[in-house]
Amino acid sequence: MPTLFQWSGKTSQGTIQKGELTANSKEEVISYLRKQRIVPTIITQKQKAAFDILKGIRSGVKDKDIVIFTRQFATMIDAGLPLVQALEILSQQTENKTLANVLNEIKIDVEGGSTFADALKKHPRIFSDLYANMVSAGESGGILDTILNRLAGYIEKAMKLKSKVKGAMIYPSVIVSVAVLVIWIIMVKVVPTFAAMFTKLGGTLPLPTLIVMKMSNFLGGIGGLIVVACIIGLVVFITFTRRTENGKRVTDRILLRLPVFGILLRKVAVSKFTRTLGTLIGSGVPILEGLDITAKTAGNKVVEDEVLHIRQAVSEGKTIAEPLAKSKVFPPMVTQMIAVGESTGAIDTMLSKIADFYDDEVDQAVNNLTAMLEPIIMVFLGGAIGFIVIAMYMPIFKLITIIK
Repeated sequence: MPTLFQWSGKTSQGTIQKGELTANSKEEVISYLRKQRIVPTIITQKQKAAFDILKGIRSGVKDKDIVIFTRQFATMIDAGLPLVQALEILSQQTENKTLANVLNEIKIDVEGGSTFADALKKHPRIFSDLYANMVSAGESGGILDTILNRLAGYIEKAMKLKSKVKGAMIYPSVIVSVAVLVIWIIMVKVVPTFAAMFTKLGGTLPLPTLIVMKMSNFLGGIGGLIVVACIIGLVVFITFTRRTENGKRVTDRILLRLPVFGILLRKVAVSKFTRTLGTLIGSGVPILEGLDITAKTAGNKVVEDEVLHIRQAVSEGKTIAEPLAKSKVFPPMVTQMIAVGESTGAIDTMLSKIADFYDDEVDQAVNNLTAMLEPIIMVFLGGAIGFIVIAMYMPIFKLITIIK
């Protein structure tokens, strides 16, 4: 799990510098500082109070805040405003207090002689490796405003893609939850009333009625607590499992193999991979570094492993298309289009076209998923409630027949 570390170290000129960095281990902090030509002297894990953690959650920086900042910053740089002045203006204008404080810290670092990209890298929880590396490429190429606009466009498209996937997941989850809640209320509150009446009347009850009454007794008693405990236990188990590397890998592999959701997640993975890599390469980031960043931002451990395998093959002199052809995640069409892009020298353009195509595919997949799940959920809900109602009325019908 990422942890906040406080560090202190000496630069090559002998100046002492201090700061904070979020990393997975002390070794990662040391590696980062050495890349910045800083010799670490003290590295300690910062302990946060519960109030600080809750405060951070409440005032978290959203993708929308980053997009607005990036657009405004690009406009100011394009207008010829000095970097420090632009950062100062935006730190005062930004509504999000966390982002405002971070921008102020970045401004101080830039005033102290640090590059904008290096200052961004000190805040990885807000500005990703992708963001910092693209800014670094923009600074070295003198096209920072262009890169910032490209970054804003990338984040906006990533937000749109995330929103589509969330929409596809939330809708069936809400409907199923409501359906289960309705059935639970009927079984626990309504059925016992009928059961008490049938018990007073006596006689032999139909099998469906007996089944419903047994289920009602189970859920209304210790059985209900057992079901709730099992659900909570499953959620806790999955949460803790996904905190480990192997756990993430196993669960992500299962998700990709699911009948309907797996296809959607696979298309999302392809879109994200091609969009991220295309944006990085088009911005001047070296291919190996671009693949490394793409792997880290994949969001799926199986895809990350595939991308790192591709990176290893490219470092050995192979093309991207060669190891990609052996992948079980990426379709043959993607491999063929990337091969064409590599042979024509327009790999970034081709990757962007693939990403646009798969964005449309995700749209279609979400629509198909919603259209398919609606009747299935309705049949499930109607069938379950219908069975309970019929089971409860069968003894009444039988009683009416006897009376006649």
